[in-house]
Amino acid sequence: MSVTYPALPPVQPLSTPAELGKLATVLASRSDLWGPLLQFDAQNRWFTRFGGGEGWEAWLLTWLPGQRTGLHDHGGSAGAFTVLLGTVREETPHDPVGRTLNAPDLRAFGPEHVHDVVGAGEGPAATLHVYSPTLSVMRRYARTPSGIELTSVEREGSDW
Repeated sequence: MSVTYPALPPVQPLSTPAELGKLATVLASRSDLWGPLLQFDAQNRWFTRFGGGEGWEAWLLTWLPGQRTGLHDHGGSAGAFTVLLGTVREETPHDPVGRTLNAPDLRAFGPEHVHDVVGAGEGPAATLHVYSPTLSVMRRYARTPSGIELTSVEREGSDW
């Protein structure tokens, strides 16, 4: 079964976090594409893949206060995300206090980036993420006194 995505703007091949950031900004401006998809789940952070092209994909995530991704990487993919509404906080192994991001803040990162994103405002939040190459593996980590430790590996098709 093939997946049909909404009509997306044409995109050149992506290779840098800056290019992914530009794409995230363009997609964020198209609320007609992502707005109808927004859902919030009181039990779990909600997410869906909503678009893609050659070598890239876009995901929509929603957050209620306190919902988080957990510390993870993107299996060698570079990425960018923009806050569509509300407030999230990004924590990294080197900055566990993190940085607060509000709509329309943008965060772009390279393929080695490890982070945890958490819904940080008083109300719901939504973020739009783009990755290149497309996600096939995500590694999960735990903080330890000596740094971070790999705890699991998730794979496309079996874990999401």
